[in-house]
Amino acid sequence: MITVVGTGTGAPLPPDAEAALAGAGLVVGALRHLVAAALPDTAERIVLGPLAPALDAIEHYLEKPADQGRVVVLASGDPGFFGIVRALAERFGAGRLEVHPGVSSVATAFARLGLTWDDAVVVSAHGRDPRTAVNVCRAHPKVAVLTGPGSGPAELGAALRSSERVLVVASALGSGSEELVERVTPAEAAVRDWGPAVSVVLCLDESRVLSPVRTVAGPPPGPAQWALDEGEFTHRDSMITKFEVRALALARLGPRLGEHVWDIGAGSGSVAVECARFGAAVTAVEKTLDGVERIRANAAAHGVDVTVVHGAAPTVLSDLPDPDAVFIGGGGRELPAIVTVCARRARRSVVVAMAALDRVPAVRDALVAAGLECDGVQLQSSRLAPLPGDVTRLAATNPVFLLWGVRPPARSEGVAQ
Repeated sequence: MITVVGTGTGAPLPPDAEAALAGAGLVVGALRHLVAAALPDTAERIVLGPLAPALDAIEHYLEKPADQGRVVVLASGDPGFFGIVRALAERFGAGRLEVHPGVSSVATAFARLGLTWDDAVVVSAHGRDPRTAVNVCRAHPKVAVLTGPGSGPAELGAALRSSERVLVVASALGSGSEELVERVTPAEAAVRDWGPAVSVVLCLDESRVLSPVRTVAGPPPGPAQWALDEGEFTHRDSMITKFEVRALALARLGPRLGEHVWDIGAGSGSVAVECARFGAAVTAVEKTLDGVERIRANAAAHGVDVTVVHGAAPTVLSDLPDPDAVFIGGGGRELPAIVTVCARRARRSVVVAMAALDRVPAVRDALVAAGLECDGVQLQSSRLAPLPGDVTRLAATNPVFLLWGVRPPARSEGVAQ
């Protein structure tokens, strides 16, 4: 049996965890946890660094007679929450674990602010690419980020510098006099050296930190409807992606939590807003000032965050973080150049809507030249429309060409072709 004890956020250990420590023959944990715990003099100690050697040592110890004492693993907070329980269960089986959870750093940080966190999105950037955490922070009003080297407050602040979020940096939680909880702007966080004591960073839109009563914890559920009617958006002279086209575009874009989507030539921002409703971080690029205001109004009306960039593509795209997916609904004569830039930078897919048949070959060539697998359709629908006498006719909409390019999965080395 392996006993896993959560500690490090200030709460005292429960009696059964203390009893487990008293009978320990091998104790594994970070140096600060080993120093703070009351360990038997006879217990072997392993300072937790790289995980694999520690797991090997635990396995070797478990082969010894039971009277040598039990294995105890000390961990921060709740070890079942982005913690070591996963690795231990994968290696030794969940049935061999006895877990005594402590209070997680996330729960402690929100408690320090007097805020509930059932509506928070929790994302780990520890040992991971921080772009997912950044995208979640841009899209949601209440996010907790578990940090690590190279993915701390400075890196988050630099990526969120242009946003209006507030970062709450919680360091050395539960350590008494050394504990520090600071509110800073992203720009302030970006220029600080925070050191190794940071426990968690909260990214907040303080105008929306108090949510209604929740039934399901975490991010809000996905939208009940998508491909909304054009009447759900403010637009100019019917210059809006029709819902039939938008439905297929959304299916090919696949917007989701933790990803970044560009909407180029956004117009009314209908595609941008719908992608944001699925939880993605969204940047809408629009060259007209009245279009910029329209996109912001539509985003506000639907309760989502959309970053709006005023300028013409492809010029302004160089300043934007790389997207996972791109929708291009405008571009004029610059369309092939825009598609080329987007296709080179998109991690997953590019979707292009066009009314002009003449532009289809150049767009297809640009997608293929960038290494994307291209496909497409021409969409033409007829909607029910009333006629006098309580009868109905079919009213045809203008045909639209929808092309999409998808980046093929990377081939694994050593696999026979």
